[in-house]
Amino acid sequence: MQQFISTSPFTLENGSSLPEIRIGYHTWGTLNPNRSNVVWICHALTASSDAADWWPGMIGEGCVIDPAHHFIVCANIIGSCYGSTGPMEVNPETGAPYHHSFPQLTIRDMVQAHILLREHLEIDSIYLLMGGSMGGYQALEWSLMEKNRIRNLFLIATSPQESAWGIAIHTAQRLAIAADQTWQHNQANAGAAGLKAARAIGMLTYRHYEAFVRQQTDEDPEKLDHFKASSYIDYQGQKLVNRFNAYSYWLLGKAMDSHNISRGRGGSVQNTLQTITQPTLIIGIDSDQLCPLAEQQLIAEHIPNASFEVIGSAFGHDGFLVEAPAISNTLKNWLHTYPLPS
Repeated sequence: MQQFISTSPFTLENGSSLPEIRIGYHTWGTLNPNRSNVVWICHALTASSDAADWWPGMIGEGCVIDPAHHFIVCANIIGSCYGSTGPMEVNPETGAPYHHSFPQLTIRDMVQAHILLREHLEIDSIYLLMGGSMGGYQALEWSLMEKNRIRNLFLIATSPQESAWGIAIHTAQRLAIAADQTWQHNQANAGAAGLKAARAIGMLTYRHYEAFVRQQTDEDPEKLDHFKASSYIDYQGQKLVNRFNAYSYWLLGKAMDSHNISRGRGGSVQNTLQTITQPTLIIGIDSDQLCPLAEQQLIAEHIPNASFEVIGSAFGHDGFLVEAPAISNTLKNWLHTYPLPS
């Protein structure tokens, strides 16, 4: 992982500011002579800038996004805990970790940080901007904030605004964190038990009935306790606790709640989508309960130059990570219409 530090104050959408920001990022491949082969990947909620790790089959040698042809960038979002400024970092003004004092963030704040990194890397044009789930939120915002720098857009399992369903889920997750008696302590592992419960709630929205029944059903009809599904949820919750923290989870959930591309742009979501001029591929997962197909259909109906495809999967929202062969094949065919500039 590489790091970029901006020592200038970073003003947030809500008017508060951070005295400086650090951005962790990964790159793969090299820029071509005319610097026209940039693919920028925006990551989802608890992912990192190492997109080749969390999106296998999509990024790498021989993949649709290939470092032999593309200069690939993925930056960790601010507010996270994988190399960018977030609640666990030391506030240079106080000498202590931010913890609960870290200011509220929005998706636009994350994109502003991406833009700082783009400028640092001396990238003037992005051939393909892509993201799934919360990464799609960022890609949509960026396509509006820097219209003339984004050439093509790929969105999957995402939405132009957070739904009431999504906000309700995030609120339930924050209630779980707040119920943890350690949450108000200013310590690194504050809210860990609550985070485990919050992740358990999240797993029920990321997957789908069919996948759970097929993979987690117990065959022993005499069993009274310690079911496979219970063990799976417990394992997934603890797995996140081991690599993430409640402060970032709380903060980033709030950022998703505020996602609405029409905010401050003087129109409806539909009208705002109509101002996106880039050729755009939108993919939906047919079993997605978190960002259902209706949300991608809305995007496709209102972006003027949009293509819409549906991928079948039993893995729900997580299908955008699991179904790499089908997704990459669809993206590859679409990109043939929009080849790299010579």
